[in-house]
Order: sequence, then C-alpha cells, then structure tokens
Amino acid sequence: MGIIKALKLCFEYQRYDDEGNIQDTQKAVDQVDLDIAPGQFIAILGHNGSGKSTLAKHMNALLLPTEGTIIIDGMDTKEEPELWKIRQKAGMVFQNPDNQIIGTVVEEDVGFGPENIGLPTEKIWKRVDESLQKTGMTAYRSHSPNKLSGGQKQRVAIAGVMAMRPSCIILDEPTAMLDPNGRVEVLKAVHDLNRLEGVTVILITHYMEEVTDADRVFVMDSGHIVMEGTPREIFSQVEKLKEYRLDVPQVTELAHELRLSGVDIPEGILTMEELAGALCQ
Repeated sequence: MGIIKALKLCFEYQRYDDEGNIQDTQKAVDQVDLDIAPGQFIAILGHNGSGKSTLAKHMNALLLPTEGTIIIDGMDTKEEPELWKIRQKAGMVFQNPDNQIIGTVVEEDVGFGPENIGLPTEKIWKRVDESLQKTGMTAYRSHSPNKLSGGQKQRVAIAGVMAMRPSCIILDEPTAMLDPNGRVEVLKAVHDLNRLEGVTVILITHYMEEVTDADRVFVMDSGHIVMEGTPREIFSQVEKLKEYRLDVPQVTELAHELRLSGVDIPEGILTMEELAGALCQ
C-alpha cells in the first residue's frame, strides 16, 4: 500500500438557507481512487472548481470523506484517535503563507510545531536549523516574516512543515500568489525536498510548467480523476487537456502547433532543448 491511498472517495459540500435547512449538495470529490507511493513527486491539475483542493484537504484530514476511505501511511482518516498522527505524517502548505505563519521571527515560527508536540529544546533548535537550511532560509532566521517577499514567506511555511518531519507534504497551489521569481524560489525548495530528502511531495497547481518533472500527474474535472500518467503521457494529449479547460506548457503548445502544420516531431515535448533536438533531426 502507498503512503496515500484513496478508495471510492467522495465528499459533498452542503449549502444551507437562512433558516439552517440544507438547500442543496454538491459533490466536490466523486469516486476517486488514488495510490501514491512513498518518495514520489505527484502533481494534481485541474481548473477552478475541479475538486483538486478538496482532495488535497483529505490528505491531511482537514476534511473527512462523505463516502469512501482515504488511508494515510496505514491510518484511516475516519478514525479520530489517528488524526493527530496523520497530520504529523502529512503536512500541508497553503496558498497564502500569511495564513500559516504565526511567529514574529522566522526561527520562532519554524520551531512552533516541534515545540507544540513537546520536543526538548535542543531537538527543536536542531530541527529549526535543518529545516531552514533545507529551504534556503538560514540567512533570514532572525528576520520578521512580515518583511520577507512572498516566495521567502512560502519557503518559511514549508520549513515549518518540514520541522515536523513529515513523510509527505501537500502543497495547495503554493505559488498562485507569487511573481515568477517567487515561483522559482518555492519550486526549487519543493524539488530539493523530494529529490534530496526523499519526502513525498503532492503539488496542487494550475501552472503547467511546474509539473514537467513530476513522477505522476493526475488531472481532475468535476470531482473525478479523468487523466493519469507521466508528464509526457499527459501533455501528449493537448486537445484532450483543452477539453478540460487546461493549457499545456508553452513549448509543448508550440511543438503541437508545428506538428499540426506538418513538421515531423513527436507529441509531448516538455523542454526547449527537446524541441530544438527534434527540429534538428
């Protein structure tokens, strides 16, 4: 069994009228099956309202299934005594780091989680040192988070989750509020955690360029997983992605248009280097 496994997972949002009666229900996640192996870099794509963020919140037990099951490292999220352990195993990084950073100094914020679970002081500071180093934020440890850039704040949020020593980190559109430079900063930290530290990373995003290095890509639409495969397998299906209101990386789009114009190059090109190589053959 993988570190995260969903079986026929469903979740319904309920809307209420002014008198507190249920007005209607909407299935945000519908019959989702998922099996994620330890150490993988997973990307989940989907347009707004596709259910990807709702699915992400189940991986950290912030939401519990209406139907079906989701297992995190062998623990069922519906078992209430397991919730604290699950949230230590699967850390969550949100879109807006200001919603997650609570310390007045960077190192205090990163140490909040370990302190909250009662670790001895020396272990807390060891984890703070390691997490700041892994996210490239050691030089800012004495800074106020309020004076950091958006990308730096997000790396502090990641460091705070890393200090809890999770097996898995779920990042819910962590670059959506950042400029291009901030996105580069955060993605480098994410890739390093996966490749250098062996942490399972699940990236929820709508930026196609961010997922070209993923091990697996899942595409969601109307609460369902409608596509699954490697980045090359997914981005080889340009027209199908457009049916789900999704774009592809610019270089993939260019290669697709050249192919439609009669140029003999393969689908699923992911980088400028690949495109240049295909054109030179």
